[in-house]
Amino acid sequence: VYIALLQPQWNEKEEMVEQQGRDVLIALDVSRSMLAEDIKPNRLTFAKQKIKELVAHLNSERVGLILFAGDAFIHCPLTHDIRAFAQFLDQVDAQTISSGTTAFDKALARAIQVYDAMPERKHRLVVAFTDGEDYSTNLASIKARAQDLGLHVFTVGVGTTQGAPVPILNGEGKNIGHEKEANGHIVISRLNQEMLQSLAHDVGGVYVQSTTDSDADIRQIMRQVERFEKEAFDQTRVTSLEEKYYYFIAVSFVCLLFEWLL
Repeated sequence: VYIALLQPQWNEKEEMVEQQGRDVLIALDVSRSMLAEDIKPNRLTFAKQKIKELVAHLNSERVGLILFAGDAFIHCPLTHDIRAFAQFLDQVDAQTISSGTTAFDKALARAIQVYDAMPERKHRLVVAFTDGEDYSTNLASIKARAQDLGLHVFTVGVGTTQGAPVPILNGEGKNIGHEKEANGHIVISRLNQEMLQSLAHDVGGVYVQSTTDSDADIRQIMRQVERFEKEAFDQTRVTSLEEKYYYFIAVSFVCLLFEWLL
């Protein structure tokens, strides 16, 4: 009996296991305004921490990372490997910050490109972390394409409506001043909630205000993601050992039977 409790195993066996989950593309704003320090230590670092918290709850999903400013690119393709995703995210720092302004239409276009390549997917989710400053030139038509494709875009506001100056960093990442307007006034970057609310409303999602003192924002995003049913990704071959404890149970039973007869 004691040996049976140890759950002895031998003889390898292979079986196909179907993986299920959802695809979630995370878009991170890396424009200069994300260095503003109205949220400590700055918007970019704060957003990265929130993304890590979110991904930690998405343990059965595939996640990918899009970085965007004046343009957008895939920094991490959709993957189940959360550790790999975290490594890609950790590479994003002040040196990654684009010298250009933000064009949200570029981020949406990149997400559309990714999901266009997977026509079999029923649910196409995007979670965007940004301060909402936007200089898109083609947002209306890109939103229409996103609607046709069935994208659901959830926007997460990073920053405050009071705003903060935008730092200028040298090659070593040190603050050497602040951005100024042509008249010499310091540029104040503010969270544009109206833009983010409108975008989320138009493209099948919701707007979430990031929180500094709780995980209420992450829980709200998770509730939205979990509204969508899981889909089958693919099948993975899993190797395991066969359970053999029942042999020892049988021997124990026979021994007990003989003891009772005697």
